[in-house]
Amino acid sequence: MENLILFVNSFLSYLLVFAVSIAVAGVGIFAGYKLRMKKNAKDALENEQEQDS
Repeated sequence: MENLILFVNSFLSYLLVFAVSIAVAGVGIFAGYKLRMKKNAKDALENEQEQDS
């Protein structure tokens, strides 16, 4: 029975590490997406101003 408890404890520990890794990756993807959209909007505004001139 002790081995089962140790196994479950280890499994839950790795599951927590996996969940944290997924969360960090999700935040990175979200931040990258937002930064790219901001840059695209800035570039579009600059292109619009160049064509108006």
